[in-house]
Amino acid sequence: MPPKTKEKGKKTGAQKKKQNAGADVEAKSAHRRTVLEKELLQDHLEMCQREAEAARQEAEQALGERDQTLAQLQAHVADMEAKYEEILHGSLDRLLAKLRAVKPQWDGAVLRLHAKYKEQLHQFGLNPLDL
Repeated sequence: MPPKTKEKGKKTGAQKKKQNAGADVEAKSAHRRTVLEKELLQDHLEMCQREAEAARQEAEQALGERDQTLAQLQAHVADMEAKYEEILHGSLDRLLAKLRAVKPQWDGAVLRLHAKYKEQLHQFGLNPLDL
């Protein structure tokens, strides 16, 4: 009789097939899980990209509206400045016209007052040029 050998480390063909089948099931399961996770992440990424695009468009629209409002306000301020300048120049022109009309009367009144005070100083014995 041949000597008995230990065959603990060796497995039969049926056992190997079961192990291979179990490993295949695990691999397929892991692969399927990975594919599902990938699809889920791609869906989430697509949703985030849509939200980002919508937010970008909304921001662009808000900036456009702000720029338009700013341009309108600047035009309004420029128009108000022009009107204010026109009113100011008109008022100053009328004031100058009134001053020109009154100036001869003031010059006459000033000369009369000057002569009167000069005479009063002479009456007190004072020379107006010494003051």
